[in-house]
Amino acid sequence: MTTPDAAIRTYRKGASISDKDALILEDFKVYYGTPRGTVKAVDGVNLTLKQGERFALVGESGSGKSTLAMGLMRLIRPPGYIAGGTVTLKDKDLTDISDEEMRLTRLSEMALVPQGAMNSLNPVMRVEDQISDGIIDHLGPKESLSKDDMTKKILELLNNVGLRPNVARLFPHELSGGMKQRVAMAIGISLKPSMIIADEPTSALDVVVQRQIMQTLGRLQEGLDATILLVGHDMGLVAQFADTIGVMYAGRLVEVGPVDSVFSNPKHPYTRLLIDSLPSLDEKKDFVGIPGLPPQLINLPSGCAFEERCPSRFERCPKEIPEALNLGDRRRVACHLFENEAK
Repeated sequence: MTTPDAAIRTYRKGASISDKDALILEDFKVYYGTPRGTVKAVDGVNLTLKQGERFALVGESGSGKSTLAMGLMRLIRPPGYIAGGTVTLKDKDLTDISDEEMRLTRLSEMALVPQGAMNSLNPVMRVEDQISDGIIDHLGPKESLSKDDMTKKILELLNNVGLRPNVARLFPHELSGGMKQRVAMAIGISLKPSMIIADEPTSALDVVVQRQIMQTLGRLQEGLDATILLVGHDMGLVAQFADTIGVMYAGRLVEVGPVDSVFSNPKHPYTRLLIDSLPSLDEKKDFVGIPGLPPQLINLPSGCAFEERCPSRFERCPKEIPEALNLGDRRRVACHLFENEAK
């Protein structure tokens, strides 16, 4: 795996992170009601993203990453619901505005680049019609574009994501996987949002196309001076792209910190095991997995959710849920092991 420092320079050239807060989550919760009980898919997440920051959210399948992303966009459907907390974007609490205000906020202020562009694009609409539909629907009742201005904007968006003008007249089935993902990105940046949520944008793509897509996403973000929340499984890709990494487990953030610090010195035992499970190009070693399975979110343990799989557990772990501890250098970890290091 490429070292984080060297790889970040590959994707990020001269961009800087502002001191201004772009997105603030406080005790954010997303639950699902089921006949068997309540599934706590996202359970009390606290997080602050800065303007221009690239934040990556990683963890095993079922840890709550995509649910968190969809919850931020208020796209959770029954039996799911936002159970509590606040989401502040530009001094506006997204959990406390009307459905119409939230609809106008999507795409114009906060946009989603979805997982699996194949399923997010309408198979019977041409690319130009899909882009224009998004623009028209989210511009608001007092704004509009002429036909010529709309055509010009569509061609400009396609050019920005590396697609030729003729793609505008094509249907999704005529595009490759990478081209579909670029169309999804064109839709996402069409109204120049300040916040971009990219939910596994490179899934099902080969490694060459993955690199091209991430380079394009990084270039678009820098052009907009936007903040990115990247959801992913690929720790190597995260190391190359992100400024900051957050590790989720069983609906909670267990570690947050600068990507180079987390990779070089992981604190939480779960983070350490995730990184140890990565294959290496520098040395031969056995593949190492994380023992056991994640807990069922419908029946979480009374203490630390990772306790049964943790090689460092001790007597407090099954009894008390660990609080998020500030370790300095923008590092936070939710683990009883580091209470003496908290600042």
